[in-house]
Amino acid sequence: MENVRAIIMVIDSMGIGAMPDCEDFGDTPECNTLKHVCEFNNGLNVPNLEKLGLGNIQDFMGIKKVDNPIGTYATLIEKSKGKDTTTGHWEIAGITLDRPFATFPNGFPKELIDKFIQQTNCGGVLANRPASGTAIIEELNEEHHTTKFPIIYTSADSVFQIAVDTDMIALETLYDWCKIARKILTEDNYYVSRVIARPYKVIDGKPKRISKDRRDYSIEPIAPTILNEVKDKGGKVIAIGKIEDIFSKSGITHAIHTGSNKEGLELTLKAVKNELPLEDIAYEKNKKYNNTEIIFTNLVDTDMLYGHRNDPKGYGKAIEEIDTYIGPIIEAMQKNDLLIITADHGCDPTVEGTDHTREKVPVLMYSKSLPSNGNLGEMEGFDTITGFIKDWI
Repeated sequence: MENVRAIIMVIDSMGIGAMPDCEDFGDTPECNTLKHVCEFNNGLNVPNLEKLGLGNIQDFMGIKKVDNPIGTYATLIEKSKGKDTTTGHWEIAGITLDRPFATFPNGFPKELIDKFIQQTNCGGVLANRPASGTAIIEELNEEHHTTKFPIIYTSADSVFQIAVDTDMIALETLYDWCKIARKILTEDNYYVSRVIARPYKVIDGKPKRISKDRRDYSIEPIAPTILNEVKDKGGKVIAIGKIEDIFSKSGITHAIHTGSNKEGLELTLKAVKNELPLEDIAYEKNKKYNNTEIIFTNLVDTDMLYGHRNDPKGYGKAIEEIDTYIGPIIEAMQKNDLLIITADHGCDPTVEGTDHTREKVPVLMYSKSLPSNGNLGEMEGFDTITGFIKDWI
């Protein structure tokens, strides 16, 4: 029996216009990540996304409308209250949150930090305030080297981030500190979405984050997802990039982390071609699976390297790089494969601030065994994608 697969690719933060309630989240109604990236770059060279119908969703400078797109496409409106990675991905997989995760615009409470210091034995912390990750390690690197205290910071998102120079403090120690922070935040009901390990090294005299060693320690999903459903029925769920972390391993059977979009795209292509060494990345060795499979990839560079750093030029180049892999992925697909390309929130690099923006997202779908249904218009809920997957597999 041939495999029946859903291939989900999340272009992190590629929003396509403000949600009606964006101002409740501190965002301007003018925010539109993809539109503004296109305008800054005088258009993008994305022929494969064009064929799928991206340019037919709305007017994006330089992304052509096509007469007969091969994909089915729509605009998705988020139901959950939030604009972060966890909220977006969980809703894609079927969980809707009725309250946003907690944020800490004035830094974390003293009792939380004191407990963290006591349980980690780290001696103290630096910063404890909202900050840009690249700026804060540049600012505090010297003091970090003097004190050996971890740099603790947050953002407008629900994140507890820990940065250390791993030439001075072991990477495994950083991971242990993150696990302790996750435990405290969960046990004391702080409702923080993610603890993020932010390792860096000083290279040529400047602090540089080591993306491949980043780890996210998410709050556990509050309900079963489509991933759990597939796994529990004996199917494979292959997590590429930070998907394993976002779902706290729940509903995953195989996982591999990545250091860049390029690596994530190459691994996704290998997965579609059945060339991934699955036994090497399996949670359970020598396990037999049925013929259903989800390949779930997060492509984070658009958000992490370019959205948060207000770099629309780099953002555009990252989308163009993704497009170069979509053609080979489509070519390698089997007749029972469904490709879904979407996003999880916005992060407009052209508006004031460095945080996520609350935006609608595109969804593009393609299968060799289904004709295009054209534009499905605006649809309520990122969990529409869960519905598509259930119908498929």
